[in-house]
Amino acid sequence: MEVDEWSPTPVLLTVDLVILTLREGRLCVLLVERGEDPFRGAQALPGGFLNHAGEEILDAAHRELSEETALVAGWVHLEQLATYGDTGRDPRGRVVSVAHLAIAPGLPEPVAGTDAVGAAWVPAETVLSGELELAFDHRRIVADGIERARTKIEFSALATAFCGELFTIAELQQVYEAVWGTELDTRNFYRKVQAIKGFIIPAGSGRRTTGGRPARLYRAGPKTVLLPPLARPVPSTTEEDTRGEGE
Repeated sequence: MEVDEWSPTPVLLTVDLVILTLREGRLCVLLVERGEDPFRGAQALPGGFLNHAGEEILDAAHRELSEETALVAGWVHLEQLATYGDTGRDPRGRVVSVAHLAIAPGLPEPVAGTDAVGAAWVPAETVLSGELELAFDHRRIVADGIERARTKIEFSALATAFCGELFTIAELQQVYEAVWGTELDTRNFYRKVQAIKGFIIPAGSGRRTTGGRPARLYRAGPKTVLLPPLARPVPSTTEEDTRGEGE
């Protein structure tokens, strides 16, 4: 009985980056304008193919972070997000993307590189709403990255990755409000944050002046898991819909 000789399926591997930061109190994602086909001129996530067969995926993610945007990875929180491999996601053939989530505070204006014509920070809601079309399946990847961030700041200290080395509780609250897309009660937030041992710690006697009043500075504490967690508020629209259904 003859056995057909097996040959591997040709698959190309890329890395894509969902880079998030806060700018003027708004959650923003970094997008580049593609300078090559397919989707020439369209907005997309920064990313690209592996340089060679021996390049590690995480190394490729760090390389793309620098090459595509001229951003330095030293202060950036970087973690693997998910793998995207739908057969029709790329017209060039079977291309699988290992997406990564990157978060850092106060990132500078990006400078496009390699095959990108331009790069810019775009408000997250502009992408999530569908107002801006993205190349490939990058809108889905952005949505997954933002939801990962929204979920993780409930149970982990990831929110401090959006802050500088020193920050106030008001600035930390601004992170939660921007990422979750909702306003929070200041007193309630302060009480909950202070109740989580090791989440944030006072930064000595240093103080910052805001609005004429001194504000105590903090830095990220040793705890990476929040106990008790900071539960995300239920959106008011959901509450209104629920009330309407019960009437």
